[in-house]
Amino acid sequence: MSDSSNALNPAPIRVLRITRLALHVAVGLTLSGLAYPFLGTRGRAACFRWWSRHLLGILRVRVVRRGDAGATPSGAPVLVLSNHVSWLDVFVIRASIECRFVAKSEIRQWPLVGWMVGRQGTVFVQRARRHDTSRVNRTLEDALRSGDRMAVFPEGTTTDGTEVKPFHGSLLQPLVHAEGYALPVALRYRHEDGRLNADATYTGDRSLWDSTKLLAAQREIFVDLTILPPVHAVGRHRRDLAQHCAHAVAEALNLPVPGSRSGTPAHPPAGTP
Repeated sequence: MSDSSNALNPAPIRVLRITRLALHVAVGLTLSGLAYPFLGTRGRAACFRWWSRHLLGILRVRVVRRGDAGATPSGAPVLVLSNHVSWLDVFVIRASIECRFVAKSEIRQWPLVGWMVGRQGTVFVQRARRHDTSRVNRTLEDALRSGDRMAVFPEGTTTDGTEVKPFHGSLLQPLVHAEGYALPVALRYRHEDGRLNADATYTGDRSLWDSTKLLAAQREIFVDLTILPPVHAVGRHRRDLAQHCAHAVAEALNLPVPGSRSGTPAHPPAGTP
C-alpha cells in the first residue's frame, strides 16, 4: 500500500511515464534485435548501460552511489553479490557497475524485457533443478576466468527491504575455483527523507504491471547503492564466503543479521542523507 504522506503524481503524469517507458522498451528491443549482431562486447555493454540509465531517468530513480567498483585488482575474476528488493535492481546495478547477470529463469518469461535482458549475456538458472546449477556453475566459472565481471542475487528471492536473507553459497563455488573476488553490494530504496520506500519493492503477489504503476506514481525514488570492500575467495569455503558477504550487506543497511530476523530498525542506515 502506498504511503499517503508522500505526494504522488497525478494521473496524466503516470500515463506519460508509462508511455515513455513502453517506448523505451521498444527502443531496447530494436537495438537488441538489429544493432547487437554488429556490436562487439564493449559496444553491447555500453548500449545496455545507456538503456539502463535512461530507464531510471524516465521513472525519476535517483541513485546515490558509495564505494568503488574498481577496488579489485585489474583483470581478476569478480562476482558481484547484492541483496534483491526490486525488478529495478538489475538496471540500478548495471547503470553503475560493468557486469553481466546470473538470474532466475522466470525473468526470461517477462514480456519483452526478459528477451532483451537475455540478449545482454544474462545466464539463467532454474534453481529447482540441481543439475541446472551445475551447468550454470560451469558457465559462470568460464566467464569469470575469461575476465567477465558477473553479478548474482544470492538470496534467491526479493525482500521488502527490511531484511537481508541468508546468501546461498552454491553459485559462489565458481568464484572459489577461479580464485577471484566477491564484491558485496547493498541496495536500499527510500524516500527523500530516508524512510524505506515500500512501493519500490517487488514482493508477494505484486505483479510486474502493478509494480510499474506504483513506480510511475511516485515523484522520485531514491536508491542507496553501497559498494563494499571486495573479499578474496582464496582459502574460503563457499558457505563462509556467502555468510561473510550477507552479513556485510546487512551491516551496511543497518539491518538484523541474516537468518535472525529480530525486527526492523526505525532509523535509516548510517550515512544516509
